[in-house]
This record gives sequence, C-alpha cells and structure tokens, in this order.
Amino acid sequence: MKKVVVINGFPQSGKDTFVRLASKYALVMNYSSVDFVKEVSRFAGWNGEKNLHTRKFLSDLKDLLTFLDDIPFKKVEERVRAFYNMEEQEILFIHIREPKEIEKLVEYHPDVITLLIKRPDSEHEFSNHADAMVEEYPYDFVIVNNSSLDFFESKAKEFVYNLRKGVLHD
Repeated sequence: MKKVVVINGFPQSGKDTFVRLASKYALVMNYSSVDFVKEVSRFAGWNGEKNLHTRKFLSDLKDLLTFLDDIPFKKVEERVRAFYNMEEQEILFIHIREPKEIEKLVEYHPDVITLLIKRPDSEHEFSNHADAMVEEYPYDFVIVNNSSLDFFESKAKEFVYNLRKGVLHD
C-alpha cells in the first residue's frame, strides 16, 4: 500500500496526534508544506515559537515563496517523489492548509486522499488566511476528534484499514 494523504485541520485539532496514532498501524512519513518555510524562518531568526503573530508571519512568507517560484509546492512534490521511491513507507501525510494548494496537489496526483481533522471543542482564532480557510475544501474523509484518546486512536486505526481496503470516502 502506497497512499499520499493531505491532512488538514484548524490549529490544535489533533493532526499530529492522528499521524502519530496512525503510525502504530502503518509505516508513515509526515511532512508539512510549511516545513521549508520554517527552515527559511529559522535562518532569518525565528525561534520556532507559534503564536498568532508568528503564524501570520509563516503564512505570509509561504505566500511570498509561492509567488516567487512556487517553492513550497515544489518541496511537497520532492517529498511525494521520494516517498514513492521508498519501499518500506506506506502512508505519506502532507499537511496543507490552503484549499488551492490542496487542489493543485490533487490535480497533479489524482490518487491523493484528503482528510480533515475537526475538534469542535477547540477555539479558533485566526491571524492568517490559511488558518481561516481550512474548511473550504471538499475532503474525502472528515474525522471528528471529540472524545478520548483511545477513541481517536480507533479512528486512526479505522482510517488505515480503509486505506488498505481502498475505501476512498467515509
């Protein structure tokens, strides 16, 4: 099984936890479309702290790098190509916020699966357009993180099982 999954959700919805839980049931890789942006930001002095101000900074820098030469998307493409050349890895989770960026990846790779993690009890405070537009895409799967960690893990296990069965919509 080789599956590329775009994972998205508001900040603190449980995306990284979901990937970690899924890794109990499959060999996974995890990459974000802002990983390269974070590297550039660290070089420029960013200390890695995430708050409303720095989230806006990262979003704005990603927009600039996209405008310059679509660099963040090219880095995602590099990761996808590398993933398909790795025999042992089964699922590549790619974190992408912007609906247009998700659409572009799905256009290039029609077999990409999209997943939204929702956490109804978390508060949403946005400083940038990327965070604000999370729900503006028709995802293949939506998983609600509104119960215990054990229940969330059962959802991750079920998701991996569905990928293996070839179930592309929930």
